[in-house]
Amino acid sequence: MALSGMRGLSVFISDVRNCQNKEQERLRVDKELANIRTRFKNERGLTPYEKKKYVWKMLYIYMLGYDVDFGHMETVALISAPKYAEKQVGYIVTSCLLNENHDFLRLVINTVRNDIIGRNETFQCLALTMVGNVGGKEFSESLAPDVQKLVISSSCRPLVRKKAALCLLRLYRKNPDVVNVDGWSERMVQLLDERDIGVLTAVMSLLVSLVANNPEGYWNCVPKCVRTLERLTRSQDIPQEYTYYGIPSPWLQVKTMRVLQYFPSIEDPTIRRSLFEVLQRILMGTDVVKNVNKNNASHAVLFEALALVMHLDAEKEMMAQCVALLGRFIAVREPNIRYLGLENMTRMLLVTDVHDSIKRHQAQIISSLKDPDISIRRRSLDLLYGMCDVSNAKDIVEELLQYLTTADFGIREELALKAAILAEKFAPDLSWYVDVILQLIEKAGDFVSDDIWYRVVQFVTNNDDLQAYSAAKARDYLDKPAVHETMVKVGGYLLGEYSHLLSRRPGCTPKEIFHIIHDKFPTVTTSTKALLLSAYVKILMHSQPPDPELQELVMGVFKKYESFVDAEVQQRAVEYFALSQKGISMMDILAEMPKFPERQSALLKKAEDTEGDTAELSATKLRMQQQVSNALVVSDVKQTNGPPASPLTRLSSAPRNIDQMGLTDSSAQPPPLANGAVPRAVPVAAAAHSVAPAPAPAAPPAPAAPPTPAPAPSAADLLGDLLAPLAIEAPPGAVPTPGPASTPASAILALEAPPSAGLAPAPPAPGDSLALALMDGPPQAQVQPLGSIADWFRSLSIKESGVLYEDPLIQVGVKSDWRGPQGRMVLFLGNKSPAPLVNVKAVTVAPSNLRAQLTPVPEVIPPRAQVQFPLDIVCLHASREVPVLDFTYTSVNVPVSLRLRLPAVLNKFLQATPVLAHDFVPKWRALSGPPTKLQEVVRGVKPLPLPDMADLFTTLHIGVCPGLDPNPNNVVAAATFYSESGGATLCLVRVETDPADRTQVRLTVATPDATTSFEFKEFLKEQLIDIPSAGAPPPPPPPVAPSPASLGLTGPAAVLAGLI
Repeated sequence: MALSGMRGLSVFISDVRNCQNKEQERLRVDKELANIRTRFKNERGLTPYEKKKYVWKMLYIYMLGYDVDFGHMETVALISAPKYAEKQVGYIVTSCLLNENHDFLRLVINTVRNDIIGRNETFQCLALTMVGNVGGKEFSESLAPDVQKLVISSSCRPLVRKKAALCLLRLYRKNPDVVNVDGWSERMVQLLDERDIGVLTAVMSLLVSLVANNPEGYWNCVPKCVRTLERLTRSQDIPQEYTYYGIPSPWLQVKTMRVLQYFPSIEDPTIRRSLFEVLQRILMGTDVVKNVNKNNASHAVLFEALALVMHLDAEKEMMAQCVALLGRFIAVREPNIRYLGLENMTRMLLVTDVHDSIKRHQAQIISSLKDPDISIRRRSLDLLYGMCDVSNAKDIVEELLQYLTTADFGIREELALKAAILAEKFAPDLSWYVDVILQLIEKAGDFVSDDIWYRVVQFVTNNDDLQAYSAAKARDYLDKPAVHETMVKVGGYLLGEYSHLLSRRPGCTPKEIFHIIHDKFPTVTTSTKALLLSAYVKILMHSQPPDPELQELVMGVFKKYESFVDAEVQQRAVEYFALSQKGISMMDILAEMPKFPERQSALLKKAEDTEGDTAELSATKLRMQQQVSNALVVSDVKQTNGPPASPLTRLSSAPRNIDQMGLTDSSAQPPPLANGAVPRAVPVAAAAHSVAPAPAPAAPPAPAAPPTPAPAPSAADLLGDLLAPLAIEAPPGAVPTPGPASTPASAILALEAPPSAGLAPAPPAPGDSLALALMDGPPQAQVQPLGSIADWFRSLSIKESGVLYEDPLIQVGVKSDWRGPQGRMVLFLGNKSPAPLVNVKAVTVAPSNLRAQLTPVPEVIPPRAQVQFPLDIVCLHASREVPVLDFTYTSVNVPVSLRLRLPAVLNKFLQATPVLAHDFVPKWRALSGPPTKLQEVVRGVKPLPLPDMADLFTTLHIGVCPGLDPNPNNVVAAATFYSESGGATLCLVRVETDPADRTQVRLTVATPDATTSFEFKEFLKEQLIDIPSAGAPPPPPPPVAPSPASLGLTGPAAVLAGLI
């Protein structure tokens, strides 16, 4: 713009720049705006020169940040001027002052269109520039067809076509639904033959946007793109003005390779070979030079070529060559080049076959952690985090721990988090994991979040073999003079729960443990004080026989903090002081923490949230996002890091414990046990690209030899392995025989065999009210269960895991854990068929005595996959009613409906309670008669010997109290029933038997609550009664109970016998 001739504009700009403050500038601007407004009112007296001058002043005022709310009509009117100087001012100022929704723009659409379709190339360029900058919807609708004609026109100069292509790109990005590009595939092929590099670069930018929205429609452009790359890399017919530091048009090379990344792998061998020759030429011809500008251009081409190589899944040799080239980059001293090398090597981790090649540069990557540039340190940390697997986890984690002490504060939190995650995912054994986390807390306690030490607590609580080791390590750390508060928290918890396991070791008596912890008590915060008070009462409870001196010390601490200013500490001190005076009766109240329920690692979730700083993925690596429910879908997937693992590892079916570790195994067989480690299941994720594998159930190790490696499961064994912890034990060679009895483990593994293959469905058991029904299905398509649903339910009533239902299509398993009035039941839905189950829905109908909350279930279960979802249950009051699961799905267009009772029976909320004679007599006497004490003669009882009846009570979580009843033929038992409304309710039971007739007993039940007494009595009747067959003779009348005198009893025994 030649503004030197406008003296008035130059003077105004000088006046504004010479203003001393903002107020003077505002006064000068207001004065000029008033002058312009006055002159525009008398528009007829303005010359074209004055119009241009005042419009330029308005634009300058607008650029200074002041509102210009007039003069728009005069600005738009300049677009219609016949002279270039006035038209140029109109187009430029209109583009700056008016947005795409301004009403005045409608006035110039026809003028702009006339300029575009006219023969004046200068006017065409001005119009195209303004349309591209404004880019409104009305402009797109009215002018896009004319712009498209300019792009493909052979009569226009390259300058106009280049601007037309960029204008069309802008309109398409702004309004893709308005700009019609149907049938443009052939036109783009023709445009890619353009010899002018400027037009070709603009067309390639347009093609990138078109292919991003519809790659399938532009397949015929691939050969042209490869030919363009060949032309560029060989410097064929490239003008000198498009050669940048000896590199032929690097911008066009980058755009062309980016277009190719939107297409799937190229199958044509000729095109693929030509493309790889081009990429090989780029890789071999790129090196680090001293010229910064040339480095920037060549590296831009190189890294786009690397992204294309990864996308095309090139041969392993080329991948290794890429890694070696990046290895040279990360070894140079120039920080920018090192950063780019580390960033692109992190991207290379997406390729599965290059991990070994990247590991060769591990030493150089670790040395980059000490680089002065924090951005390089962050990239090194990201790369080490991504390349870690079971083979190098120990080395990398140890290096991170060593670097942690010298790392700057800006990176320590991320460093601590990633070290904890790697230790959790790839720990060879749990004892090593505990060592790593405790070192982490010691070296960087301020940067260790609570989630990290919470996770350690979960592992230790859920693995019995780890408890003594962890407590000993915590004692060693707490014995040091300077300890971080986080270490005091985790050490206080571990020693409070498990210090009694160390009582035989020197320096680990309860009193010494208390002194070690209490030395740190004055310096910690109130929340930690509350945790340590809980540790004190646990230590006191575990000291058996009681230590009077320790009890005096602990009681003194509780007494001192009964009036503490913090309410939580005060409440704990008061309550623990009261509980400590109850002696052995506080054992149940202060028992060890229960096993934690299975859950996703909070650390892995936190890592996903903090990974926003990782390298940007190329367009081809953006994967489809799947909507995942809270349920876990288990399928046969490949492991991202390390060597491939088997789908699952066979687990023992004994315990109720759930392993929280979620560690990735490296082979199909578990490693030998070391340091008390627990064999772990290989975790499997819901999708192959999951960052955090979901935890899988695990079992404690055998006490003697290491576990025998299980053979790799076949496709038919997949679901059986998934439900192995739920299977009922059977010999290895047992033949699957469906029937009403408990399903053997081998029957669970026979998954693929259809009914015609020998696994004929058994008819439903007589009286089974839970038979399977088909909705709107033909009679020949009905599916029958492979056993008795009632027997499965009765088995789960006294067990914590097993099969709830099974047919040729699906298997439903249950694994549960119960603590007080609360319980969690994990349901396993296994698809046994080769077809997916769709329209899956699960609804829980809970009775009035229970509150149930079910996690949503995914609508599709893949073939031979398993879904597990938890069900949280709370007992409100006593009742024998159980919840019902309404489960529906569709298999091969056949809808199926299941209605299954869930084994949340009364005994799940019972806990065996040992009661001594001096406690039993007053409690029994206090409950004098109905409705709290109920008695009934029960006939038709299973003829059980007394030891078997005692075992039955034990399986129902009712504790048998031997020696309380003077009559050896009677059974006395006690249990505590937990509910949300009534809390803990003591239940006392007496069963009087006749040695001559075991088919009848006298049952007496006493509880403080009338409803609980009735429901508890009826529940025990159901467990004792054996339903007689038709025509059975009536049982004889019950014998008269002997009196104490007839038994020869005197003294306290006679009193107790008379009370009972």
